[in-house]
Amino acid sequence: MDLSVIIINHNTKELTAQTIASVQEQTRDISFEIVVVDNSTDLSKQYELEDYLNLKVLYGIENRGFGHACNLGAQKAEGRYLLFLNSDTIVHDGALQKCVEYMKSHPDIGALGIRTLLQDGTLDHGCKRGFPTPGASLYYFLGLDKKHPESKKYGAYRQTFIGEHQTSQVDAVSGSFLMMPAQLFNSIGGFDEDYFMYGEDLDLCYRVKKQGYQVVYYADAWMTHLKGQSGLHTKSRKVIYHFHHAMILFYRKHYMKQYSIFTTVVVYCGIGCRYALSLARSLVSRG
Repeated sequence: MDLSVIIINHNTKELTAQTIASVQEQTRDISFEIVVVDNSTDLSKQYELEDYLNLKVLYGIENRGFGHACNLGAQKAEGRYLLFLNSDTIVHDGALQKCVEYMKSHPDIGALGIRTLLQDGTLDHGCKRGFPTPGASLYYFLGLDKKHPESKKYGAYRQTFIGEHQTSQVDAVSGSFLMMPAQLFNSIGGFDEDYFMYGEDLDLCYRVKKQGYQVVYYADAWMTHLKGQSGLHTKSRKVIYHFHHAMILFYRKHYMKQYSIFTTVVVYCGIGCRYALSLARSLVSRG
């Protein structure tokens, strides 16, 4: 089998059904299966098996985070390639077939993401990113990437110097659409389950590159990301915590030994301040 599409349903029943329908309607000329891992806490939002071919649903999974659910899905997958696909996405124009064919012809690619647009047609910048080094993060938070988008220095985190329609090597792609060889995924241990949500895609891409493989932003395939159905926009204190905790985890695992104690203190303080500000905004928005 060419491809296993792994989708996590966490209280997003209608969206999940929409994503599955788009995969079924837009994918031709490759063999594929869809594996839905359902870790819903609201049983009324649990995904119900529909009349689709090659669909597996894993029910009653404990919610131990996105990476944990993806790893379970990968264990049940039979495809040569794995695609981790968000439940709030719609794929277009044979995107999955294009990606599989591209990866088959480029065996040095270890992870691949595609051009991802928001509902308003603008680019979801998470689909091509640099690693959040202290410098890249500072320039991003200061907004210097917006002032100097052509700069590889200031635009390092969002890779603003790479055009939306330009296929290119990048540091990382988004977990909303992340395709990679199943053999490689298994050999590096899958997603790091220390990340509950956020950051696990960056961590996986970091380990892919450490193995000598390329991470590629593939602009010839595209999808819509219905961002806003879950995540930071909800102003959930739990979500805000996990978002910032992922920053600490990634820095501690991959960068702490490379930088001085002074830099580490500055990084931790910066994340702490950003966390406090996000919580304050959440409280204000909730009245």
